[in-house]
Amino acid sequence: MKILLFGKSGQVGWELQRALSTVGEVIALDRHSTNGLCGDLTNIQGIRETIRKLAPRVIVNAAAYTAVDRAESDEQVATLVNATAVQAMAEEALSLDGLLVHYSTDYVFDGSGCDAWYETDTVAPVNVYGITKLAGEYAILASGCKHLIFRTSWVYGARGNNFAKTMLKLAQTRAELRVIADQVGAPTGADLIADATSVAIRHACQRPEVSGIYHLAASGSTSWYEYAKLVIDFGRDYGMDLAVQSVTPIATSEYPTPACRPLNSRLNTESI
Repeated sequence: MKILLFGKSGQVGWELQRALSTVGEVIALDRHSTNGLCGDLTNIQGIRETIRKLAPRVIVNAAAYTAVDRAESDEQVATLVNATAVQAMAEEALSLDGLLVHYSTDYVFDGSGCDAWYETDTVAPVNVYGITKLAGEYAILASGCKHLIFRTSWVYGARGNNFAKTMLKLAQTRAELRVIADQVGAPTGADLIADATSVAIRHACQRPEVSGIYHLAASGSTSWYEYAKLVIDFGRDYGMDLAVQSVTPIATSEYPTPACRPLNSRLNTESI
C-alpha cells in the first residue's frame, strides 16, 4: 500500500512516519521537499500534480497553518493551507478512489459549557484558525471521497514546539509563571494520534463505510495551569535546573490575545 504523507516535519507528522511504516510504503513530504514532489500546501497545483504522479492509496494530511494568533491577520494564507489545499487533496483522493486522512481541531467548537463535545454537536468556531479548519472539513465532506477526519486537541510531542516545552523553557529563567486556569482540555500525545491513525487506516481500507469525523484525544481533562504545574514538577524530578518559584492561576481575560480561545476543549471519544 502506498501512503502519501504531507507535513512530515510536524509533531504528528514525525510520529506518523514511524507508525505508518507498518502499514505500507510511506512517501513523506514537507514544504521543503524537492525531487519533483511538492509538499507546500500554498502551492495547490503542485499538490495536485504530486498526488497524480504518485497515485497513493492513502493520503495523510498532517500539515496545517497552526499559528492561531497570526491567522487573525493572515487569513488568506491560513485559508489556503487549511481549506483550499485540503479541498484539492480530497478531489484528487476521489479521482483515485483513495482514502484521505486529515486532522482537525477542537477549535471548530465555541468552547461553551463543561461537557465533552460530540462529533455531531453544533460547530461555531470563535477565531480564524477554527474557521479555516472547519472549512477544510466541509471541503472533504463535499468532495465525496473516502475519509477519516480526526479532531484532536492540545497536541504535544518530542519534536516541534508545544505548551510543555514552552513552560519548561520559561521555568528556567522566570521566578513566577502566570498560567490560564479556565481553559480545559486533554493534552494528547502525537505518538498516540499516530498509532491510532495507523490502526484506523487498516480498518478504513477494508471497511469504507467507517468514513467520517472522529474525535481523537487522550482521556480525562485538565487546565493549562494544572498542566504547567505537572510539567514543571516532572522537570524537577528529572534534574532540570529551574528558576521558577511559583505558578499562579489566571483567567483568560487577564491574558488577552489576538485570537479568542475556547474555554472548553473537552472531546468525547466514544465513537473512535
